[in-house]
Amino acid sequence: MTRPLQSYTEGAWHDGDGESRPLLDAATGETVATIPARGPDPARMLAHAREVGGPALRALTFQQRAAILKALARHLSGHLDEFAELSTRTGATRRDTAVDVDGGIATLAVYASRAARELPDATTLPDGGLEPLGKGGTFAGRHLFTAKPGAAVQVNAFNFPVWGMLEKFAPAFLAGMPSVVKPASQTSYLTELVVRRVVESGLLPEGTLSLLCAGPAGLLDGLGSQDTLGFTGSAATAFALRTHPVVAGRSVAFNAEADSLNCSVLGPDVSIGDPEFELYVEQLVTEMTVKAGQKCTAIRRAFVPAPLADAVADAVSARLSRVTVGHPGEAGTDMGPLAALAQREEVRAAIGRLSAGAKLVFGDPGRVEVAGADPERGAFLSPVLLRCDDPRAGAVHEVEAFGPVSTLLPYTGLEEVIGAAALGDGSLTGSIVTHDREVAARLVAGLAPWHGRLLVLDRDDAAESTGHGVAMPQMLHGGPGRAGGGEELGGLRALTHYMQRTAVQGHPDFLRLLAE
Repeated sequence: MTRPLQSYTEGAWHDGDGESRPLLDAATGETVATIPARGPDPARMLAHAREVGGPALRALTFQQRAAILKALARHLSGHLDEFAELSTRTGATRRDTAVDVDGGIATLAVYASRAARELPDATTLPDGGLEPLGKGGTFAGRHLFTAKPGAAVQVNAFNFPVWGMLEKFAPAFLAGMPSVVKPASQTSYLTELVVRRVVESGLLPEGTLSLLCAGPAGLLDGLGSQDTLGFTGSAATAFALRTHPVVAGRSVAFNAEADSLNCSVLGPDVSIGDPEFELYVEQLVTEMTVKAGQKCTAIRRAFVPAPLADAVADAVSARLSRVTVGHPGEAGTDMGPLAALAQREEVRAAIGRLSAGAKLVFGDPGRVEVAGADPERGAFLSPVLLRCDDPRAGAVHEVEAFGPVSTLLPYTGLEEVIGAAALGDGSLTGSIVTHDREVAARLVAGLAPWHGRLLVLDRDDAAESTGHGVAMPQMLHGGPGRAGGGEELGGLRALTHYMQRTAVQGHPDFLRLLAE
């Protein structure tokens, strides 16, 4: 029986109203759940978070909050099999689920561990030491972080229904801010299940986590200057949220992590047969097929030295020809479907726009062999590799096909590839595959202003590398320009997005007390 999704606030689960929309299994087209047009009053949800959740959370020290996160990570780990089973219906293979579900829970654990080791058993956080402001030693200043008395609202994307929530929730919780979560509708049934298990654990103070499984109407209207708004999704939606009259007019702290045209550069020092050649090919195929390419960090632009372009195209095509597209629950499936039929049509349309200036190297956007499922009822799509011999051509630096699609771009020199990469106008991540430290240093210096994160990959670090597309909780996740201009994660740096930094001046003895 299809289950209607509910929202959680004020200590209870609530049914929605208005017309409901079916949410379909990505592989079979069967209805998994329905989501209502309207949920609880967003203004009441925000008020409950601020007035009940916030005070309860701020009464706890950083160490107490860390202990709760540690226990929560352990509790959720006990439900991995249940989460993985439902995750399959989003189109995720077990490998895909490991990135989303296992990765989200691991992020909780990392934040709990870092906080336990590095944060004080206090409720305020000093930023730096004392700054003398007088000659006699009786007057000084220091900077102090305190929790904002608002709510941390997060609006998430369909591709990471668990990680997207938990990677924002963990630092907000540690900082002392309650969270109000609005998941993307298409995969919100998985978010709802995880929140149910969180609530059932009894570990969180009431009001510190609320869930809106319904349309977003009214949510932004209730935001105030002490709230924060975190968004993951498209650049177009990020722009709409950033310029919303309430967000702009009330100076609501806004952070966006937007899809971007991430690149990977194969160094000019690499030859066929080098370990770096194989690493580049393997990484590109991985980024095209994990989560069917539906990752904001996936490689969209693959820059290769012009003399190696044919060899890379052949090697990538050979690997892709061995990829089994099929039902995500089948053990032999390498790549599952996209999240929805509508998403497949969007990707096909984007491939059409890219093809105006590029030629097809591998795959057929209109046809795919599928194992264990109907290729039309499910949102299946073949991996598609394109090639554009002009590395500065417009479409490839403007159009993103948010699926298993990448474009090879031959280049002739480092300055050319640095300039071409910059045409993407800002990316979340980029990678450099080279065994030449001088090449790596030049590329890092040229690419860094346009990227939030860079991976330098070679034979020496490959065994331990976490990969191009994986956002580690210890490292910054975000990027300039098209990528949203925001920052997430980055270890305990993330807490400061949910806190106010204030300069406090007075007697040094008093200021020292603020750090205890």
